[in-house]
Amino acid sequence: MQPTGTDVAGLIARSSPATRRRDAETLTALMQEISGREPVTWGTIIGFGSCHYVYPTGTEGDMPLLAFAPRKTATTIYLESTDEYAAELADLGPHTTGLGCLYIKDLEQVDLDVLRGILERSLAWSEAGGSEQARLTVTG
Repeated sequence: MQPTGTDVAGLIARSSPATRRRDAETLTALMQEISGREPVTWGTIIGFGSCHYVYPTGTEGDMPLLAFAPRKTATTIYLESTDEYAAELADLGPHTTGLGCLYIKDLEQVDLDVLRGILERSLAWSEAGGSEQARLTVTG
């Protein structure tokens, strides 16, 4: 995955429904504040910072340190693993999860302080180099 340079504001403006646009604006401000990095598009994903990952299998690539995508059915927030955040997710509010994805349909219904804690922890994990399952090197 590589940054594509598409206009972030344009990507947000094209998102639907209106809830997704509102949530994308809120998440952009929150992730920018937490990361200290400007938002950059990676296709239809809005990312903050970047890192290079290497798995023990030899698979490697690049990805944002923090990222989300304003999808039609829900906003997708990308994490290294949702299992790591079971306690926090219990207090978050309405959401669903996938392997490394947190899906939120309406950001106004979740506890933003809990979400902030999850994002801060995720960023710290990435900046510390990941884990044995995925070694990360911050590149931006």
